[in-house]
Amino acid sequence: MNVSTPHSPTTARTFAQQLSSTRRGARLARLLAAAEFQTWQIPPSVAERAEQIVAELAANAALHGRVQGRDFRMTLHLNPTAGLLRIAVTDARGDRLPSPTADPTAPPDAESGRGLLMVTALADRWGTAPCPPGAKTVWAELTTVPGAPD
Repeated sequence: MNVSTPHSPTTARTFAQQLSSTRRGARLARLLAAAEFQTWQIPPSVAERAEQIVAELAANAALHGRVQGRDFRMTLHLNPTAGLLRIAVTDARGDRLPSPTADPTAPPDAESGRGLLMVTALADRWGTAPCPPGAKTVWAELTTVPGAPD
């Protein structure tokens, strides 16, 4: 007789992947995150916001955090007990900290310069942390259940 232990829905989960600092790596980050969110059964409204955040942070890592020959790392962490999803992207440019303000000199139809404003709008909170040696992590958190404490 085969007996399987039921999987506890309160188990914290983590997914981490090293990706090339290219547009292709950024696109792959979003695809991998979307698949993971589906596996983790993240509510669709939260998953959509989280995918947009992954796309922006990964694109920034590939564009602004790129150092020749160095990859970026995406880490996703789900804590169902706390109702919290954390997205973290680490790149090699610790000297370039992100700013959530749009470039005032950019034309209104510019294709870049507003990404972190979008992250600010989509995430419940976000920030940066230094990561040795000379790297940085940009992270964002979303609550996954209505009424969860911030």
